[in-house]
Amino acid sequence: MTSQQNLSCDELLTTTRCVRRGLDLERAVDPELVKECLRIALQAPNGNNRQNWRWLLLTDPRIRADVAEVYRAAFHARNAAALKRLDELPEGTRSAITGARLLADRLHRVPVLVIPCLELPDGRLPQGNQAGVWGSLLPAAWSYALAARSRGLVTAWTAVHLDREREVADLLGLPPTVRQGALLPTAYPLRTTFRPGPRLPLAEVLHHDGWQDSDRT
Repeated sequence: MTSQQNLSCDELLTTTRCVRRGLDLERAVDPELVKECLRIALQAPNGNNRQNWRWLLLTDPRIRADVAEVYRAAFHARNAAALKRLDELPEGTRSAITGARLLADRLHRVPVLVIPCLELPDGRLPQGNQAGVWGSLLPAAWSYALAARSRGLVTAWTAVHLDREREVADLLGLPPTVRQGALLPTAYPLRTTFRPGPRLPLAEVLHHDGWQDSDRT
């Protein structure tokens, strides 16, 4: 089943992109290949090895269409103001929003949707800093994205649907103890080569031995 790509570890880590525009919507993705990626993801660290992650693999066209409809409503509600003034936005912001809108408009056509979830005792998220909670899920979700990339697939990490998390939960029959952490549309890419994304230099974001360190000016 595995179709490994000839990528070095550094290349895999620096060129796994959030692909919104270049998804091959016509090529089917074998669910068994996705499961292979998820098995890799299950090796990610998680708190006290509780493994309270749960994974939804959506391939049925009707179910994907229902989820996509909620996603689109959430996207347009969140970005209504920006969409009205696209021409006034900086080029980078405009490109990001138009790419996200394209994904929202075509989400029902993406062959596979993966939703990583956490099952919590009462379904309630703690007050304050939640890093300890999501730290038991999000590394595994990223491992899934890396495993998919190494096998010739691409993903688009998004969480817009969480604005209407309960609606999606109701569509999928999730119990109230399950909370969703992201949505990972998965497909083959229209192109196979990717470059590292634009990022700030390390010197602009690094604080050494405390916030007020002598290396920063």
